[in-house]
Amino acid sequence: MTSTGRLTGWRLQLARILAILLVVALTVFLFSIRDRAAELARYGYPGVFLLSLVTNATLLLPMPGVAITFAAGAIFNPYAVALAAGLGSTLGELTGYLAGFSGQGVLERTDLYDRLEDMTARYGSAVVFILALIPNPLFDLAGASAGAMRMPLRQFLFWTWGGKTLKMLAFAVAGASSAPWLLQLLRLNWPGG
Repeated sequence: MTSTGRLTGWRLQLARILAILLVVALTVFLFSIRDRAAELARYGYPGVFLLSLVTNATLLLPMPGVAITFAAGAIFNPYAVALAAGLGSTLGELTGYLAGFSGQGVLERTDLYDRLEDMTARYGSAVVFILALIPNPLFDLAGASAGAMRMPLRQFLFWTWGGKTLKMLAFAVAGASSAPWLLQLLRLNWPGG
């Protein structure tokens, strides 16, 4: 290591190899348990946290994290749901960051990835925040580009958390707001209702 604490030489290569092995193992594991993941919701806020972590930890394999947040917002306090889901999804996004950190050979170089890497190099935290804020499948690539560019981990986590939490708040509040409307609709259309 250098005097600044950064990895160099064989230690950097070892860290990259371990990071990609962790990402691959975690992605395979999470994808294999995806059918049982919905059972975690019955555990309240810790369940929302874990579901958000699981649904965001898979690389490029879509899982319904915002749908779970929407449903949980109808059942629990939507602000607490947003905090739990925002934190869980942020920690789940570490897989993308680690994939980028592990080396450029891990991800296929596409025009889209190259553009995201260029935008991350130019605008850094703003790109991470905006892509975390809007529902899109590109955040894995944004996380990978942030890792590849060696964005400081604290900075990546902070801006990811901010964007993810605001996005989850929108879905949780929408779920909470739609619950009375859906119940009324069901009562009107229910036989004898």
